[in-house]
Amino acid sequence: MPEAIDHRRAVAERNVEAILDAAEAILQRRSQASISAVANEAGVSRVTVYSHFPTRERLLEVVVERAVRRATIALEAAEPGRGDPVDALERVIAAAWRELDSNRALAHATAERMSSEAMTRSHEAAQRPLRELAERGRAEGAFRTDVPTEWLVTSCFALIHACGDEVRAARLNPSTAPDILTATIRDVFVGKRDVGDGRPGRPSG
Repeated sequence: MPEAIDHRRAVAERNVEAILDAAEAILQRRSQASISAVANEAGVSRVTVYSHFPTRERLLEVVVERAVRRATIALEAAEPGRGDPVDALERVIAAAWRELDSNRALAHATAERMSSEAMTRSHEAAQRPLRELAERGRAEGAFRTDVPTEWLVTSCFALIHACGDEVRAARLNPSTAPDILTATIRDVFVGKRDVGDGRPGRPSG
């Protein structure tokens, strides 16, 4: 009996991965990821898809969660806890941009089909490394403290997605977009600098 249970579990896990791979591939092609299309792409029945994902919205949310896990690994590999906070921020931005760039079509497709609450839940894990970096930078005097940490984190991800939108709309050159994005987010985190000591200072007004 345990062997039969293990076999069924292994089959279920393979089916889930096949379904998620299929949904992601369809979305990357900018096609409609209907349950029927996903089932056909994955080589399983619609009943099998529904047995794991009761709604299309839940399927899309799990697809995004998986992509976010990959992004989180990439952000942590950028070592946000090492060295100067500003340098660390630039490494994290570069890693986040690479992930967004490789999942541009996926991000665009799911943003149009998922609720803001689902998007927030899905992206929470990826926000953690940046939140910890922001708090470290504020404690060390490298980042501004006149706005909340959560606002810095939210602004960073909003700017990354906005930059992706501008590239997709051909209003921003893909080759210069990373430098523009880094400069903008760095200024958001650092704020105005006091003339003389080069340290972040509170914005006037």
